[in-house]
Amino acid sequence: MKQERAVRTRQALLRAAAEEFDRCGYDGTSLSRISTAAGLSIGAVTFHFPSKRQLADAVQEAGRELTVSALESLIEEPVPALRLVIDLTLEVTRLMEQEPLVRSAIRLSRERPDTDAWSDAWLPIVRKLLDRAYESGQLRTDALPADVTTLVEHLTSGAEAYLRSRMGSDPVFESAVAQLKRVWHLALVGVSAEAAALPRQTGCPPPASTD
Repeated sequence: MKQERAVRTRQALLRAAAEEFDRCGYDGTSLSRISTAAGLSIGAVTFHFPSKRQLADAVQEAGRELTVSALESLIEEPVPALRLVIDLTLEVTRLMEQEPLVRSAIRLSRERPDTDAWSDAWLPIVRKLLDRAYESGQLRTDALPADVTTLVEHLTSGAEAYLRSRMGSDPVFESAVAQLKRVWHLALVGVSAEAAALPRQTGCPPPASTD
């Protein structure tokens, strides 16, 4: 019974800490704020996590584990590699939207550069899938896996920025997942009606005619 109670207390602390770190960041959060949010004494907090740094480490690890667990089950689906990459980014965005542990893990890894980045937990999976997609002809020959991986990084970073700018706003903002689906559609079909005429290296339109 004591062990079960200790596990429940630890989980309650992680959830409360995730909410506080997500809302206020690492510097803006204290153990006393977390103890208040969790409804526990400061002694109970420091029994499980003697320092804020150790608690932040645990929150980051929990956020990474939650992400990896969700994605590992996803990539078992028997679908083409490129489709898996898209589904993976949508799942990552869903986790950012719904899970404070994931959002706090992202923010903490950004504010604590000496710790592992949250994206390190899943970007290697993306790269392997894109390598497979390239080798099987699912990508254009000039759509190199490294460049598409960068695209994925930008898309997910943009989704997080969108969420952070709108969470708590009224009226309810559009789902970041729904928005990302539309952006992926644009990325896959292209946005230029004259794509063949555009310079490949710069991505800039040709100079306007002076005639």
